[in-house]
Amino acid sequence: MDDYTSVHVDESPVRELFPGIRLRPLWTNGTAHANVLEMDPGTKWPHRDVHEPGPEEVYVLDGTFNDGNRDYPAGTFLHAPTGSWHVPQTTTGCTLFLFYPEG
Repeated sequence: MDDYTSVHVDESPVRELFPGIRLRPLWTNGTAHANVLEMDPGTKWPHRDVHEPGPEEVYVLDGTFNDGNRDYPAGTFLHAPTGSWHVPQTTTGCTLFLFYPEG
């Protein structure tokens, strides 16, 4: 069990990416990484979020996430393949778990 890594989300440093959109890094092995993204109500990514160099895995923990096309409530899992894109936004606010297996 010595190879386990743990962090509580409240202990993770917060980086504001855009006004009302915050990233909390949880883990990385140098390539893959896991994060929590917090979006305040009414926030929108200012440009296309292109998934490169690899896919993006998203799990909606709280609130309702919108990818620019449709709403995804808490409990939804999304797989965005390499090269796909979306414009993350939310009217209600949301918290997402993000995993990037290839960086």
